[in-house]
Amino acid sequence: MQQVSITHMQPLTTIRRARMLPVRGQVHVRKHQKISAADIVASGYAGNEHLLLDVRRILNIRKAEQLEGALQCKPGDRIQKDDALAESGGMFRRVLRSPVEGQIVTITAAGILIEIQNQLLEVFAGIAGTVIEVIPERGAILEAEGALLQGVWGNGKANQGMLLAATLSPEEALGRETLNMSMRGAVLLGGRCEDADALKIGADLPLRGLILGSMTADLVATAQSVNYPVIVLDGFGTFPMNAQGYKILVNNEKRDACLNASPWDPFTGEKPEVVIPLPASGEATAEVGEWRPGKVARITTMPLLGKIGVVVDVPSAAQTLPNGIRTSTALVRLENNEQIFVPLANLDMLE
Repeated sequence: MQQVSITHMQPLTTIRRARMLPVRGQVHVRKHQKISAADIVASGYAGNEHLLLDVRRILNIRKAEQLEGALQCKPGDRIQKDDALAESGGMFRRVLRSPVEGQIVTITAAGILIEIQNQLLEVFAGIAGTVIEVIPERGAILEAEGALLQGVWGNGKANQGMLLAATLSPEEALGRETLNMSMRGAVLLGGRCEDADALKIGADLPLRGLILGSMTADLVATAQSVNYPVIVLDGFGTFPMNAQGYKILVNNEKRDACLNASPWDPFTGEKPEVVIPLPASGEATAEVGEWRPGKVARITTMPLLGKIGVVVDVPSAAQTLPNGIRTSTALVRLENNEQIFVPLANLDMLE
């Protein structure tokens, strides 16, 4: 069975997310703790460089048995720059200090091996919810209830704030003239954006987040540079936000919205997403599915990029398209009631 790409756009569900470090580190939350989207769940260092210090040569220690008495550290110790690692005795005392921040990996006759910690990794919650499980030195499992909308692109930041609609329709463009001081500290909903100044003004207000249907590709660098999360729900270009997502967001205007604008990772399935906490229980989201009549589909390629329809039929046999390609397809009824065959590879399932 062909793998199905699923994008969740649900008005009410239970969301569970694992927030994990790729390396061992420190967990900053506890079980049953209430958290916000911008809270740091865990942090650690990506130690990808090592340094070997020849203690005997540096301290002029001639006998191997003298090394143990000179050491002032042990394997596993976290050290700061200039911390004393070893010290020789005698009249002409010498001190070996660490030239870097890191962690002691091992100590042998060859010297002290240090893993240099030069890149701080921080894992943000991304949602406002509850910690239901803590994984020591790695992270935690979080749970929240509310509306869930997943996108196709995010700038890697996370925050939360009150949701406000900056545009009056999913087709309307977000521009500098639509932003004002009343939006300060809010998460804005905009149809599309092709104005770099609008993103920069959002940083000056400042905004706490921005949700767009589409954005022109030339704005990627600007969106990555601003200090608030930016999530694109449908893709790059100048087309309107999908009707299902826009309806969910507008119906929840003036509620708190949590944005986790993590980049889409096709290997883990993680996508940028918006969570709007709601005081009701839904069913937990699942990442499995298959194409069948009644499923809601979004077209992911031009010229109908972003269009949404309902699957009418999924033929068992491959279909020959007008361009001569023979492939598996679905018959999709668009919102204007037009029915077309679309390759399954060009469809994204909305649930």
